[in-house]
Parts: sequence; C-alpha cells; structure tokens
Amino acid sequence: MSTDSPGTAPGTPAAPAAQPAPASASQPAGQSPAASSPATADPAPAGTTEAVAAPIGAATAPAPLGQSTAQRPTKDALGTGRRKTSVARVRLRPGTGQITINSREFTEYFPNLQDQLQVLAPLQRTEQSGKVDVIIRVHGGGPTGQSGACKLGIARALKVFDPLLEPILREANLLTRDGRMKERKKYGLRGARRGTQFSKR
Repeated sequence: MSTDSPGTAPGTPAAPAAQPAPASASQPAGQSPAASSPATADPAPAGTTEAVAAPIGAATAPAPLGQSTAQRPTKDALGTGRRKTSVARVRLRPGTGQITINSREFTEYFPNLQDQLQVLAPLQRTEQSGKVDVIIRVHGGGPTGQSGACKLGIARALKVFDPLLEPILREANLLTRDGRMKERKKYGLRGARRGTQFSKR
C-alpha cells in the first residue's frame, strides 16, 4: 500500500476529476463546454431554415400578380413602323377611336381609300376600332410608304397595348415589315434594269 500515491484514500473526488478531461479535449481551445452542447447546436440550424424560408416565401408571393401582365398598360403604348423610306411613330391609348396623323385628321391626311384601309387594317382585325385613340407622327416617303409604316406601327402598338392580340396580328401578317425597297440604278443603264435605247444609225 506504500506504493500508492498519497491521497488514495480520498480518491473518490479524483475519479470525477478525470471525467471532464476527455470532454474538454474534444472541444476547441478557448471554447466553453456550453457552446458545444447539443442543446445550443440544434436551434442554430432551425433559425437558419426559418431565415431562408422567409425570402423564398416573399419571392413566391407576387407570383399571382404575374398573371396581370396580360392586362392593358396604364400609360400609352408606343410602336414604330417602317415602309420603304417612311418612318411612323405611333402612340396608342384608350379612347373613342380618334386617329390623328401629323396633327391632322386621318381622312384629311390620307384621302385615298386604299391608304385609309391600310392604316385601319390592324384596328379592324383586332376589333379595336372606336375603343382606342391613335396619334401618329410620320415622315419620309410618299403616301403608300407612309400608310404602310402607319399600319405596322399601329400593329406593334396594339401588341404592347394588349399582348393577347399578338396571335391575331401575327396570323394576319400585320407584324412583319415589308422589306421591299426601290432597286438602285446601275451605271451604264437608264434605270435599275432598263438599258439605253438601241440606235441602228
């Protein structure tokens, strides 16, 4: 019994003193045992899950509002049309069907019936005549080119005004620009293709 270290008799407190040693070895230096306890480790992931779930719920909340994008805009719908060398800027808004071109009445600016039908084609095809007001600024070219430019500009403005009208306009080929232009003159000829007149003498 003389080989035992002194204080063997009160060895009961020494046994509990050896138990915290493995627990302190498993935790990082400078960290209290309370920080590594499972009771405090569980709430941290739970709080993280709630913090992530909140932005996801906020992002999905406006999803039903996306269905209202097909509704008509509150401000004016704009469209640009081109034909030959003419360019038309169209502004479309809800109204009574009044059409103004370069601050003049529609029938006064285009007295030719064929040009009038060109301009009215998108409105009549979509049944919007008398429901919207159209304000157009057009320049360049002649009556045929300007009426074609107005037609394309109105069709594009209607697509912005009500996206549900796009299939109707697309089926009627009203959203496609007419790319036909005047062919350039060639040197040595009198025009684009006509040559000089042959003279025998």
